[in-house]
Amino acid sequence: MANEFSGKQAGQVDKSRLPRHIAIIMDGNGRWATRRGLPRTAGHKAGAETFRKIATYCKDLGIQYLTVYAFSTENWKRSETEVGAIMTLLKKYLLEAIDSMERDSIRLKFFGDMTPISPELRALAHETDEITEHLDRRDFQANICLNYGGRDEILRAVRRFAADCAAGTRKPEKLDDVAFSGYLDSAGIPDPELIIRPSGELRLSNFLLWQCAYSEFYFTDALWPDFDEAEIDRAIVAYQNRDRRFGGVK
Repeated sequence: MANEFSGKQAGQVDKSRLPRHIAIIMDGNGRWATRRGLPRTAGHKAGAETFRKIATYCKDLGIQYLTVYAFSTENWKRSETEVGAIMTLLKKYLLEAIDSMERDSIRLKFFGDMTPISPELRALAHETDEITEHLDRRDFQANICLNYGGRDEILRAVRRFAADCAAGTRKPEKLDDVAFSGYLDSAGIPDPELIIRPSGELRLSNFLLWQCAYSEFYFTDALWPDFDEAEIDRAIVAYQNRDRRFGGVK
């Protein structure tokens, strides 16, 4: 599948018009491994390294927020071996992040329902939250969607709002989109201007359903482990060539 800027080369990014927030559906790890005769777990390991590389590049480029879809509410349906491998990689990443966040000025947040996640991983995630709170809000921030689903996020937000109404601290008639956004996992973070999906799939897969209302979408055939800095550049160039009217007329 080609996109409108598949022929563009890297190095054409206008750094004065960067999206503030990029979101990526990290898709294609399993297919990448299968094509090489490797177990799917090898694809997730390669994908984790790609995330590290792309996050560093986005930070250096000047992007303020990067949100990645790491594990959905539906991914529990996968084999126990595959889920276990993903959680082991997450533990490794969190331990490394705890050692480097302050040094590298990188904030880290988790979106999703962390309840089913192991107590060990929840404790590590809590530790990264505490480090994040000590860092400057202008620093680069990576958001990891873990046990996340867009519909689930909206439902959890509705329940929190309903509880506040029942407690008398909120009034239903006062709810607007700004107030509701404050109940989402992404509260306080601008909506993504650009959402990227590698692997040739042309769907959102329950990702940031509220936040994507006016996002620009970019699709590429590259599988996530093969995704590189040039792919990010091409996606940003495509974004910068879009005419964003937000329902109005220029």
